[in-house]
Amino acid sequence: MNSSAPDPAIDRLNAILSRLRAPDGCPWDREQTHHTLKGQLLEECYEVLEAIDRNSPQDLKEELGDLLLHVLFHSQIAREQGTFSFTDVAEGLSAKLIRRHPHVFGQASARNAEEVTVHWERSKREEKPERKSLFDGIPQDLPALLRAQKYQGKAAKLGLDWNNPDGPKAKIAEELVEVEEAAAQGDPKRIEEEIGDLLFAVVNLARHLRVNAECALSGAAGRFRSRVQFIEEELRGRPPGTPPEPAELEVLWERSKERA
Repeated sequence: MNSSAPDPAIDRLNAILSRLRAPDGCPWDREQTHHTLKGQLLEECYEVLEAIDRNSPQDLKEELGDLLLHVLFHSQIAREQGTFSFTDVAEGLSAKLIRRHPHVFGQASARNAEEVTVHWERSKREEKPERKSLFDGIPQDLPALLRAQKYQGKAAKLGLDWNNPDGPKAKIAEELVEVEEAAAQGDPKRIEEEIGDLLFAVVNLARHLRVNAECALSGAAGRFRSRVQFIEEELRGRPPGTPPEPAELEVLWERSKERA
């Protein structure tokens, strides 16, 4: 398959990376491998997500550039090793997008997003016949909430699912009772397991309500941090040894929520 016309901006970036990786280039860039860049790649992904949450087009543009750098960097390393190039990455992606959208580029039809997903999953199965389990292909390094939600979605394809959100809601109530029982027994291992089951049930409810559990918890954590920082600022300058009263904290907490 032929790729689209060359992009001068991409060509310039590739030329810059090639120069940085040259024998007389940058010592740091020359030392990098696919493995040494893993941590930074993950960090850049999270920075893209933060830019989206901030609703800042300028920040998003910059963070997407940093993320693109990693795609090009890994492609440059692979080109040097003779395994593939960025052109191969782009052409492979183009072919995949066309193959997985037969309702756009072929004769198939799709009336809604659910039918699109059916085409996508069928294409994936045809591309990866070596995958025997529904869970094959789900990275083990995914954040736990996201991995749990993907597992549940895959299991649902076997019919292992509730028909509506009432099922997960009842399961949450059941798991909360089991957490309380485990806490009463004081068994740390069982407490951890029951807390895990409770979280898993909450993720299931999020999935049924079409909410990304990972994003939901991230948003909640961000709101909590913002509210606590507001209270920190309000309490700054108080004499040492004079902690705020619970009633005052409650008032400040409600004020912090009004600022959101």
